[in-house]
Formats: sequence, structure tokens, C-alpha cells
Amino acid sequence: MRFNKQQWSWIFYDWANSGYGIIVTTAVLPVYFKSVAQNGGVTPANATAYWGYANSFGTLLVSILAPVLGALADYPKSKKRMLNIFALLGVCMTFLLGIIPSTQWSWLLGVYILSIIGYSGGNLFYDSFITDVSSDKDMDILSSYGYGFGYLGGVLAFILFLMLQLTSGFGMLSSYGVARWSFALAAAWWIIFYIPLIKNVHQKYSLKANSKPLLSSFKRVFETLKHIKKYKAAAWFLVAYFFYIDGVDTIFTMATSIGMDMGITTTTLMIVLLVVQLIAFPFSILYGWLANKTSTRTGIFIGIILYFCICLYALKLKTTTDFWILAILVGTSQGGIQALSRSYFGRLIPKNSGSEFFGFYNILGKFSAVMGPVLVGIVTQITGKSTIGAASLSILFLIGLVIFAYLPRLSASR
Repeated sequence: MRFNKQQWSWIFYDWANSGYGIIVTTAVLPVYFKSVAQNGGVTPANATAYWGYANSFGTLLVSILAPVLGALADYPKSKKRMLNIFALLGVCMTFLLGIIPSTQWSWLLGVYILSIIGYSGGNLFYDSFITDVSSDKDMDILSSYGYGFGYLGGVLAFILFLMLQLTSGFGMLSSYGVARWSFALAAAWWIIFYIPLIKNVHQKYSLKANSKPLLSSFKRVFETLKHIKKYKAAAWFLVAYFFYIDGVDTIFTMATSIGMDMGITTTTLMIVLLVVQLIAFPFSILYGWLANKTSTRTGIFIGIILYFCICLYALKLKTTTDFWILAILVGTSQGGIQALSRSYFGRLIPKNSGSEFFGFYNILGKFSAVMGPVLVGIVTQITGKSTIGAASLSILFLIGLVIFAYLPRLSASR
């Protein structure tokens, strides 16, 4: 498919903030923060706890406000303004992470929380822009390219970081210095590849202008909840999404812990992470092609069933080879199921209230990240095996699959 300039500009925002996701959230800052906090007299257990609290607080705050923020963005010329506010907050706070003295662990944590708010809030408005830049017919393939190029951008940003780390900044940086420069890299990556969206992407659908947009946004959210029966298909999809996306997110976040329990080295786990990102790039696009050839519903079905099988496969994890197979299977479906979920929902909702509805999509996606880790933790403690804990996530995919089975197959014009 040939994309126009506006669509490519939209795709590259996923590429832009991918450096933050893999460098700041996943690979560098967790290790850097623990080291800084422990040097400041914080115990390892408390450092881990503070890190968890920071992630939960930042994500929770945006999730709670998401429907109202989304509703506010549905007024004329508001969507890009809101995206700019949150994206630039994320960029500035990411850059600031590299400036804060290594003796100020509490400031580091506070700035990280603000960066999470910028990152999560920006994604809300970015997702909702899909209804403005795409027709229903092209939404699957466009969403898939967004996720695919996001993974590819993350890989390239991570390779640049690895070059910085392996050469110790070409012999000029300490380990702390490498970490700080990696944050500057993530911030620069974000802002440079965000520029095309700023220039070329414009809000197409909106409500009539309102003299009191904030008050009106609160009223609209309550009205939507009050008359939820009018949007029955969208509401039930969000319930199904809540369950199966919880399983998707939990497998990704718990994979490192499971690998360490199996005795896999940190270096190998980093390589696995990189390979999963590389595999996710072409397979995300493949899911978009599959949805166009069959239907979005079929693509999501395949993704859920594959993840159900992945959970059962976790029961036989014994060797590093087994772990590699599991990781590769995750890479084949991770981006695809997320991409088609976004496009399926985008075709269910009213276009002029798209940001409000994506606010609910955002909040369900974020809140779902609570149940899966708890389920894995409880089953692991009872059985003493993290592989059985991972297999228990099959329950979430099964529930999601059953609910999703009752949802409609959408035509290309819907």
C-alpha cells in the first residue's frame, strides 16, 4: 500500500517514542536508578519498591484522566495541541533525566514520573489520530505499519545505545555517563522523528467549538457512560481487550524474570529482547496484510489463539533453546494483536468523539496490567514454578477469546 505524507508522518511518531520505551523504561533507567538509589543509602528492596510505585503512579494518573483528556481533544484543533503538550513534556523530562546529579535519586524518580505522564498521554492522542489520517478500509494496514516501524525504530535506537555502552562512549564516559547520554539519545530520537507529525498531521474530525470545553468534556464522559448501550459493540470489545491485552503485556513484562529464574544470563536476555523487537517489525505488518485479506476479526482471533498456545508452551520451558522459541513466538504476534485491536476499535467508534473513546481504550489497557502479574505471582508462589505461573495467563486469553467471539465482523466500509 502507498501511504501519503500525512500517514507516514503519523507512523513515524511510533518510531519516535520507541527510543524512550526500550532505552529509558526497559533497558537503562531501571538499572541506573537502582544503582543511584543504593549509593544514596536506599536498600535494594526499597529501591525496587520505589521504582514500582513510580511506574504505577505515573501510568495510573494518566489512565484515570484519559477519558476526560480525550474528550477535551475532540474539539477543533485541540487534538494536536494536547499531543504537543504531552509529547514535549515527555521529551523534556527524558532529557532532564541525564542532567540530574547522581546523588539526587528522589529527583530522578520524580522526573521519571513526569516523563511517563508525557509518554502515556502522548500515546493516547497519537492513537486517536488514526481516525483522522485513515479511512476504515486502510486502518488495519496503517495501524500495523505504525507498530511495525515502532519496533524497528526501537531496535535502531537500542543499537546506538549498545555502541555507546560497549565503547564506554568511545573511551570518554563512565557507566553513569553512558546512562546519561542514553537518555539524551532517547529524547533527541523522540523530538527529531516527531517533527513530521507536527508539520503534516491535522485533525479531520471534531465536535463543534465550545466556550467551556473542560466542563463540557466531563459532561460528555458521564453521558457516554450513562448511555453505554448505544455503543454496545465498543463496550464489549473493551471488556475482551481488557483480558487478552493483560496477558500480552504480562508475558512481555514477566519474561525477563522467568528467564532469570531459568538461569539465563543478563546479556542473553538483552539479545533476546533485541531479536523479539526485530521479529515484531515484519510480523506486525504481516498481521495488517492478513486483516486486509480476511478480516480484522480473524487477525485478532489468530493473535489470541497463538498467545493461548504460547502460555501452554511455557509449561515445557527447561532450556535456553525453549526460552528462545517462546520469545520468537511472542515476537510474531505481539505487535500484530496490538495493531489490529487499535484499528478494530477505531472502526467501532464515532469519529468526531474518537479521542474520548480512545481515552476509555487507554484506561482499560493500562488497568489490565494489574491482574496478570498478580495471577502469575500467586500461581508461582503456590506451585514454586514461574513457568506454571506464566501458563496460568492462558485463562485471560480464553476469557478474552470467548467474549470477542460474540463481537461483529466489520465490513471495510465500517
